[in-house]
Parts: sequence; C-alpha cells; structure tokens
Amino acid sequence: MEIKRIATPLTLDVIEGLHAGEKVFLSGFIYTARDSAHKRMIETLKRGEKLPFDIVDQVIYYCGPSPAAPGRVIGACGPTTSSRMDAYAPILLSLGLKGMIGKGKRSAAVKDAMRQYKAVYLGATGGAGALLSRSVISAETVAYEDLGPEAIVRLGVKEMPLFVINDVYGNDLYDAGASQYKR
Repeated sequence: MEIKRIATPLTLDVIEGLHAGEKVFLSGFIYTARDSAHKRMIETLKRGEKLPFDIVDQVIYYCGPSPAAPGRVIGACGPTTSSRMDAYAPILLSLGLKGMIGKGKRSAAVKDAMRQYKAVYLGATGGAGALLSRSVISAETVAYEDLGPEAIVRLGVKEMPLFVINDVYGNDLYDAGASQYKR
C-alpha cells in the first residue's frame, strides 16, 4: 500500500487528493482537543469571541496526552472516540477546520459537513498511544490549561501514521470494510 505524505496546514488540493482507505503520514502542527475543550470552544463562539487558535486549514486530534516522562516531549497520546465530538464538529468545520483525527465512526451530520466544507477524518490506531507519541516532536499548551490532559495542546508531528476514514467524496472506510464481508 502506497503511503501519502501530507503536511499541515491542509490545503484543498491535498484534501481532494485523499481517499478513504489510504494510509498517510502527517507532518506539521496539529491541535489536541477532547470533549471539555470542544464545549469551551463552542461556548466561546456563542459569546462572539475568537477561538484560542486560528482553526482555518487546521487539524484537531481527539486526544488527551498523558504527562511526559523525563527526557520525552509527551507521554502516550492515543485517540479518543470521535463520536463524542460529533455535536461540535459541524460548527468547527463551517469555520474552516480541515481535518480531524480520532477513532470510530462519525455521524451522518459530521460526514455531510465534511463533504460540504471539504474536510477529512483520519483514523489513528486505538491502543497505540505510546507508539503514536514517537511521531510527536514538540508540545505546547495553548489554551484551557485548567483542563489538564484535556487542554488544547499544539503538537508538532513528523510522519504520524494515519488512515483516511472519511473523504470529501462521501466515502467511509468503516462502511466499505463492513460491506466486503456481508453475505
């Protein structure tokens, strides 16, 4: 299987060149955010305030990294279940978010928003947080430090191994895989 090497910020050309089922190595900067951070971001928007980082063409990783061991940039940083962010994702996609990383299926509303706003959902292997942390070359908390591991952290990543789960064409790797084995 060919591996595509992509980098942030995600451009429309890159996004339109990705297809469900492809393996990618992602490099650049991404932002971690889980449930609590997403809730705060939406509350911030409802108050008419700016988000704590420029979301346009960026990628959010649904992850709450564990503390770094001595000599390490970060602790384990595995994906969390993405469906917990489904209520928030369409709003962020409408503001220019271009990529999301997590594990598990997405709702129809999120998949529709990805097609409408031209964004992708990338899957990280659950249970492999220690291995995924090897791709992290820098980590800096940028917002909501009081949330601890659920704070928004800007990660520098190099060749983070991921799969394209949902593309801009409405394809879904989970659905495609399941249909191969139906009788």
